[in-house]
Amino acid sequence: MSTSPRFYRMHNVIQDYAWGSTTSIGQLFGFENPEGKPQAEIWMGAHQNGCSQIDVDGKTTLLSDYIESDKATLIGAQTAETFGELPYLFKVLAAEKALSIQVHPSKAQAEAGFAKEEEQGVPRTAGNRNYKDPNHKPELVYALTPYQAMNGFREFAEIVANFRKLDIAEISALVDSLEANQNEAGLEAFFESMLSLDGEIKETSVAKLLAYAEAHKDHELFALILDLAGQYPGDIGLFAPLMLNTLTLQPGEAMFLYACTPHAYIKGTGLEIMANSDNVLRAGLTPKYMDVPELVSCTTCQPIPFDSLLMAPQVENGALHYPIPVPDFKFSVYQQANDVALETNSAEILLAVDAPLTVAHADGETLTIAKGESVFIPANAGAYLATSDGKFARAYN
Repeated sequence: MSTSPRFYRMHNVIQDYAWGSTTSIGQLFGFENPEGKPQAEIWMGAHQNGCSQIDVDGKTTLLSDYIESDKATLIGAQTAETFGELPYLFKVLAAEKALSIQVHPSKAQAEAGFAKEEEQGVPRTAGNRNYKDPNHKPELVYALTPYQAMNGFREFAEIVANFRKLDIAEISALVDSLEANQNEAGLEAFFESMLSLDGEIKETSVAKLLAYAEAHKDHELFALILDLAGQYPGDIGLFAPLMLNTLTLQPGEAMFLYACTPHAYIKGTGLEIMANSDNVLRAGLTPKYMDVPELVSCTTCQPIPFDSLLMAPQVENGALHYPIPVPDFKFSVYQQANDVALETNSAEILLAVDAPLTVAHADGETLTIAKGESVFIPANAGAYLATSDGKFARAYN
């Protein structure tokens, strides 16, 4: 029997992106923030842009280095063969301001785009680089607080009706064309044309949008547009809420974001789990680089019915298991667990959400972590027990 530890307390990177909240992570987990920095994301995983650390034989070690030392044992032979790495990245995300509207490419698109930019010699850190790695980035978000977001296109007729209300002469021909072509090709042409507006036409169209929104600010949709305009003045992405589904997840609700689907996180704190990728193609609400043709080529221009956005978990003995449609990761939430029996098939990360969590192994090893802390459990740990008076989340595959 292996005598190596079964449980590793994680030391995680907190990313201080400008859109992050200075208070939410502290309020939820009691983390101190003496410098008052925006605490946007806690990264739990082995991604090179924010790798967690663990203690191995008394030394602080990058999780990625530890996994590399014996992949088959630590993440499981099948996972090592299929993915070659820990295939997911687990996060706490705390947004005070809106993130950019974005699309994540499919696996095939990411592989082709990454290879092309590598061949062209575009530096991976370049501002005009589209593909940071050859992986897709489907993701799930689970709300810890009310969590406002956009996800997928509205129904064709709803988009047309929203733009008809504005009655903006400068884009009326585009709206006419979409109304006459309420299909994928028509929406793709409309989406690309809107994102490509520039100069005086763009400035006038945005000004008329905001004038209409100001006159109808008692309406939730136009109040949102005015709020976004305060964060990203003059941005063409201010039209996005008229095209995309807008919703607010309540604490405990979750949604999945498929590859090739335009989406944005607007405000709130949640858990996020995704394939181990950093690929983002931007579509507005950003000062960063936007490659509109590449973005559109990676976008599925089909409506997503609003009532299909929330994920319904499978409930089993009080645990919530979310039906993830990709093999890269699984996600479950447990509450009021008393020695619940779990077993590793691959490497797992547990996060204590609102109360301490204790994990225990049959060989006598135990570890207790406080709320907001996480534990890495390698594949060779096998069976173990988990106990918490509150809620904990489990990332695995």
